[in-house]
Amino acid sequence: MKKSLITILFACASTMSAQVIIGDAVGTATTKTSVLLEFAANQNKGLIVPYVRIIPQSPAEGTILLDVSTPTAARMKMYNANTAYGTSGWLDLSGKGADITDAMTVQPNFSSAPESSSTKTIIGDVTSPANGVLVLESAIKAMVLPIVSDVQDILSPSPGMMIYVNKPGSKRLAVYNGAVWSFWRGDFPSGQTP
Repeated sequence: MKKSLITILFACASTMSAQVIIGDAVGTATTKTSVLLEFAANQNKGLIVPYVRIIPQSPAEGTILLDVSTPTAARMKMYNANTAYGTSGWLDLSGKGADITDAMTVQPNFSSAPESSSTKTIIGDVTSPANGVLVLESAIKAMVLPIVSDVQDILSPSPGMMIYVNKPGSKRLAVYNGAVWSFWRGDFPSGQTP
């Protein structure tokens, strides 16, 4: 009986997959087998990445943040470890700086809200070597960004917001640095080249 129970529990555990849907129980992905994190449909909301005053020196590849080391020139950045084009591994997703000095007055600083690199939320596994506020740990699953029809549908975007625009003829990633939306459909922001 004990062996049967253990076998059943093991079989159930091996077929389970971690998935989180924020906003409802349905999400946007029609097939859920490769989804780790997704968001409710038709919400006209986005995902806001962390505001970072000091850029990490050796982050995990795929780290996305709002660089506010100079609050008058905030930029969305992604770490891809590719040092081509003089990026030091950090790729500027914004293409232009934004003055978010006013927004920074309501953000906690290190002395009022100290951080610990060991404090993190992991989705997809029990542990992860990566540091981050939210770590998606999976070799076969990914996050589906919040989907909107048009950036104009988000009435008051916040600095550091990311969305996927699902507009006919214009499907792309969009990031907001606090002043302008930047759109991605390949390796570089629309209109920019290395």
